[in-house]
Amino acid sequence: MDLPFDARKLDALMEKEGVDLLLASSKDNVAYLLGGYRFFFFAHKDAIGVSRYLPLLGYRRGSPEKAFYLGNSMESWQQEWEPLWVPEAANSHWHSEKAAKDAAGRIRKLGLGKGAIAVEKGFLPADAYLALQEELPDARLVDAHLILEELRAVKRPGELALLRQASEAIIDCMVQVMTTTPAGATTLDIAERVRKEEVQRGLHFEYCLTAAGPGWNRAPSARNRWERGRALSLDSGGNLHGYLGDLARMAVMGEPTPLMEEVMGEVEAIQMAARSAVRPGATGAEIFEKALAEQAKCPHKGELVFVAHGMGIIQHEAPRLTSAGVVPYPGPYESRPLEAGMVLSIETDLKNAEAGFVKIEDTVVVTPAGWEAYGDRARGWTVCAG
Repeated sequence: MDLPFDARKLDALMEKEGVDLLLASSKDNVAYLLGGYRFFFFAHKDAIGVSRYLPLLGYRRGSPEKAFYLGNSMESWQQEWEPLWVPEAANSHWHSEKAAKDAAGRIRKLGLGKGAIAVEKGFLPADAYLALQEELPDARLVDAHLILEELRAVKRPGELALLRQASEAIIDCMVQVMTTTPAGATTLDIAERVRKEEVQRGLHFEYCLTAAGPGWNRAPSARNRWERGRALSLDSGGNLHGYLGDLARMAVMGEPTPLMEEVMGEVEAIQMAARSAVRPGATGAEIFEKALAEQAKCPHKGELVFVAHGMGIIQHEAPRLTSAGVVPYPGPYESRPLEAGMVLSIETDLKNAEAGFVKIEDTVVVTPAGWEAYGDRARGWTVCAG
């Protein structure tokens, strides 16, 4: 059976955790396991009537031929054009509780009524979780998050191609907006311009953090304007078929001041120091050590913040490189080796009362020979006439 994911790796991860069956319920993980399939009707929302859309994909360890998919009653239309690899697909649900009870019945038929079932606890409604407990009183419900995250950690060539395309498109959008925005435009207008550019390039826009002037509030606002002599920071995320492009670039309306040039040089030095540690076999600790050693040399070291994390379908996915970052979570790859095909977001920002908020964020892929950066353009000051 030709599967869109590494079944041997999934089986090994499940065996290591003592899991008999995986029950995926988040739209991102269900799409990953189905090779990109997402039901179009609920692509942007979940609620309907008195319940919500809850796709469920059950995978028995070592037996993909016994997998099942439970979807909404309308999904058979899409699956007529996009057949699923899953041997058994039942599209008959409008309620999350009913979907969970159906899944429990199928789990019992597989002889796993007393087995260990991995569920996405953070993405499973309370009524569905309680239904599983009620229907499978002798089963052990454990969290599937880390299993699924580790499964996705090494990207396949097709996934890398989507990440590259998304990254290049976002840089194109940023440069287009920066170089055509007139002086006095609000950060709300600028973020909307970025959204339109991303949509025109086939991306699903997610956000654009936008800071202008001496402050560093990055919420787009009709009260903040990009004026001559001021810096503009754009940090935007947009996804292409579920894969995220997430980069940050800087512009200035007019020529950058000597201070702007100085702090940009410091940000760039830290970014490149972090890259120098990226290779198969390197650890998150090595990346942070290189970056923080460079930061310690900088005149504005107290104003600088360095962050690095894994990315792909979501921000801050495996490989998670530190347990001491700005987003709190365990960092197993602080000491575990990176592998070719893993994707990192490397970012450094500075908050300076005169220069404002200055940030560069890059997408860096671990390659067999070291690293490669996607969308690796416009990394200094983009000078705009206004």
